[in-house]
Amino acid sequence: MGGPVRRAALALFLLALLVAGCGGQQQETAAHNDTDAMFLQMSLAQIGEGQQVAAVAEEQAANPEIRAIAAELLGQWRTESDTMRAWLLSWQRPVEADPSAGVHAGHGDLHSLREEDVAALRSAKGADFDRTAVALLLGNLHNGMETIRMESEGGAYPPAVQLAGQMTESRQQQIQRLLALASAA
Repeated sequence: MGGPVRRAALALFLLALLVAGCGGQQQETAAHNDTDAMFLQMSLAQIGEGQQVAAVAEEQAANPEIRAIAAELLGQWRTESDTMRAWLLSWQRPVEADPSAGVHAGHGDLHSLREEDVAALRSAKGADFDRTAVALLLGNLHNGMETIRMESEGGAYPPAVQLAGQMTESRQQQIQRLLALASAA
């Protein structure tokens, strides 16, 4: 093949890749619904709250199992958050829901972590610290399970529904481990 023919073939090939890439993104954008976006936005908020507790628990818990669960959660949350933010940005959706829009009305009044909760955790020591950390992590994971359930039942974006399934498995195991620690305390 001569130079001009080779360049034309290469240009057509690159054009085909570009069109295929754009088509794939349009397909991805069209495949989600408001439940998917809400799941991601609410999960990011819950993860942010949980990270506050887990970061302190990983450093200060007397029980090594609590430190291990906190470290595990922090690692999972980092990975999940990156994925969630990328999806929202690719859909041109905000990472945080507009609190004044009433978007989350009807999804329960889940307890949000308060500054006093984190302050109480930071000031607690020994067994009191461990009990407080376990209680706060359990509350956060419970809220997360409610959000995950919403996605599993109403989400349209297959990767988000799959992520919700993976989150359900890991969170149920973590909740069971934390409940065992709570009953032993």
